[in-house]
Amino acid sequence: MIRAHRTTGSLEIRAALPAEAAAVAELHVRARATYYPDGLPDDGVDWHAVWRGAVDRPDGHVLCAVRDSRLAAIASFRTPEGAPADMVKLFQFHVDPDHWRTGIGTELHAACVEQWRADGKRTAVLDVHVDNQRAQAFYARQGWIPDPENPPAEGDHHLYLRFSVAGE
Repeated sequence: MIRAHRTTGSLEIRAALPAEAAAVAELHVRARATYYPDGLPDDGVDWHAVWRGAVDRPDGHVLCAVRDSRLAAIASFRTPEGAPADMVKLFQFHVDPDHWRTGIGTELHAACVEQWRADGKRTAVLDVHVDNQRAQAFYARQGWIPDPENPPAEGDHHLYLRFSVAGE
């Protein structure tokens, strides 16, 4: 269960609710579309079903940031299959483009780190699209570095980053 429940002014960060899966999927698709130069490819994925599964998954976490009763950002993470128990992967992290540069992403990231610490995680990993320079800069500001165990391969569309979940 998500422990990271925060309220700062009009921003609330909490566990996503099953009834919010469609809104989470819409935010995800909208945010992803911004870093594809030719538009979001039709990948045939039923993102509503994927997010509903992520919200319901007992070994995973989905956090959402809500401002003024409107979904503003989402994050999904869990320990990947076959990974050490003290590792977590940030599978999805999206801020609604209408809320970029407002601090919501930084607050949501802090809530993720708080949850990782509570769960005993020592290392977080993620992959980010090579064309998503805005996200890469955000992650760098939060302390993410290139993952030395997963250097980029020629022609790869993703960069692999690593974060040390340091104690307080």
